[in-house]
Amino acid sequence: MDLKVIRYLVEIIDHGGFAKAAEAIHITQPALSKAIRQLEQELDLVLLERGRRGSQLRPTAYGQVVYQHGKELLNVRRAMLRELSAQRSLTSGELHIGLAPLGSAELFAPVIARFRHLYPEVHMDLMVRGGVEQTSALLKGEIELATGIIDFGDEFDGVLIRQDPMVVILPRQHELATRPQLTLSELADSPQILFEPEYVLHELVVNACLRAGFTPKDVTRVSHPDFGIALVAAGTGAMILPGFIAERHAVTGVVRIPLAASDLSWELSLFWRRSQPLSFAAQAMVSLVKEQLATR
Repeated sequence: MDLKVIRYLVEIIDHGGFAKAAEAIHITQPALSKAIRQLEQELDLVLLERGRRGSQLRPTAYGQVVYQHGKELLNVRRAMLRELSAQRSLTSGELHIGLAPLGSAELFAPVIARFRHLYPEVHMDLMVRGGVEQTSALLKGEIELATGIIDFGDEFDGVLIRQDPMVVILPRQHELATRPQLTLSELADSPQILFEPEYVLHELVVNACLRAGFTPKDVTRVSHPDFGIALVAAGTGAMILPGFIAERHAVTGVVRIPLAASDLSWELSLFWRRSQPLSFAAQAMVSLVKEQLATR
């Protein structure tokens, strides 16, 4: 059933006849009559009482049902188009985005502030979670965009935001603290401070250590880099972090030594489901990230 023809019927009933309706909607009267006859044939019902020429045209009982529901459908269509127009112009809408705990404050705070300035009517919901939780939320449709360390593959698309070398955080008194660079294998005998397993960086470091021929020993798990670095300063062990994160949380009593790039590196991306079309708000955020953060 064509919604355009439903509109024709509504206009005919509202104007009391074909002639005035045809003039109002800019269509010839024969074309209008043909469209209504086809609708009646499709429904196998008579919708209009066609009296003598010049008399007021009235809907049948069936026509009244189609008229009432047709007006509702047309109103819903208008509301839908208004809402889509508002979202397209970003004067309404919402954006659900997941942010990685590591790096979001440093990288995304300025972008989010800029987005809020440009599109104040768009409601933004921020979920700060580890990469594993973010990927799960993205697949469930709970968020539309996510940040983290990920291989896009066939399921995701995205944009690389930041590549950063990894550093080893050691107590100043550690025997390796004066080295200009370290390899992972040199940390085999050192206790390590790792993030909790829900953080992708946990898996990244553990797998890199396994490739280097050892399993991290005497592991202490943390959820925040500042606490992890404080534990390093207290002599608990070594911690591997992206360089700019380590610099931001620097404290006295520790040193930052570059890790060989061939052993491990850190890449943060903004990503989304390849099969899910992005909302206008999400498209605007992606454009802003590409403009301000994306690596060239």
